[in-house]
Amino acid sequence: MLYHLLPPLSEMFAVLGVLNVSRYITFRTAAASLTALLLSLVLGPWMIRKLRDFQIGQIIRQEGPQSHRAKAGTPTMGGLLILTSAVVPTLLWADLTNPYIWIAVLSTVGFGAVGFTDDYLKIVRRSHHGLIPRYKMGGQILVGLGVGIAVMMLASENLYNTRLIFPFFKNLIPDLGWFYVPFAVLVLVGATNAVNLTDGLDGLAISTFGVSAAAFTALAYVTGHAVLADYLLLVRFPPAGELTVFCGALVGASLGFLWYNSYPADIFMGDVGSLALGGALGTVAILIKQELLLPIVGGIFVLEALSVIIQVASFKLRGVRVFKMAPLHHHFELIGWSEPKVITRFLILAVIFALFSLTTLKLR
Repeated sequence: MLYHLLPPLSEMFAVLGVLNVSRYITFRTAAASLTALLLSLVLGPWMIRKLRDFQIGQIIRQEGPQSHRAKAGTPTMGGLLILTSAVVPTLLWADLTNPYIWIAVLSTVGFGAVGFTDDYLKIVRRSHHGLIPRYKMGGQILVGLGVGIAVMMLASENLYNTRLIFPFFKNLIPDLGWFYVPFAVLVLVGATNAVNLTDGLDGLAISTFGVSAAAFTALAYVTGHAVLADYLLLVRFPPAGELTVFCGALVGASLGFLWYNSYPADIFMGDVGSLALGGALGTVAILIKQELLLPIVGGIFVLEALSVIIQVASFKLRGVRVFKMAPLHHHFELIGWSEPKVITRFLILAVIFALFSLTTLKLR
């Protein structure tokens, strides 16, 4: 909104000429990030108080680590704070005529809605069982199909293409055509569930997500930049550069929520947060043509998801558990690492993954 309002004002009134900086993506990204951070910090105490008033507290799984029992009753569904803090600044500072922005925002809200339904049912039933798994997966697939169809519509107008860019290989760019739709669904469902599985310790999911969002902020900017995209042999979509603002808002919202979610947490994000954040990462990866770089950027989420897959497969096939408990962060808790130590070390790994993902651009 401000993108459309401030430049005309700077032209009408010479004294307001400084407002012309709102035309630049770099300025608007910084502004969106700071706005998101401020919103999180201001709205956080109010939301925590309201969640407590309505007795919307975390339900702890009986089979989880015994040390987590003390967390029962901590306000949950804090993902509503993350969504508000990310979406509002995006609508304020982004170019609202840009279709990429609307796909990203609506996808994030759509996955958040699936998570909200799951959280709501858990609270009503006073159980850690929310949506029936097939309904939860069905909702995610439905939102994923929406994103897939939307990008195919963009492709029909030469605003997108269905080629895949492989890290490390500059000449390997196969075109999936309409098969890109199920591929997009796979990317999005995988991303949402991977972030969801990571959300098990205070501040773990939001801190590692913030690092990944920062990496995608850089990637989105490069994708929309004529010189840098050509230098790094990337598929360049000028409209995709606007996603830098959206990613910046995600970073700011993550930092703001981490203020209240850091150990010991005053609020949990719930599925409304974890599914929305995973959907946001997956959608941005699709829109800037870095789908295959997503597993590297979000390496922590991949490790968490793989630990669950390995654990379940091993137990069903051999009757043997590979880890003391899955997801992976619980395994390290049970071998003696304190919760803050697990969080800090996973965060360090997240930074390493993000930096490595950026180096792959030049390696191509």
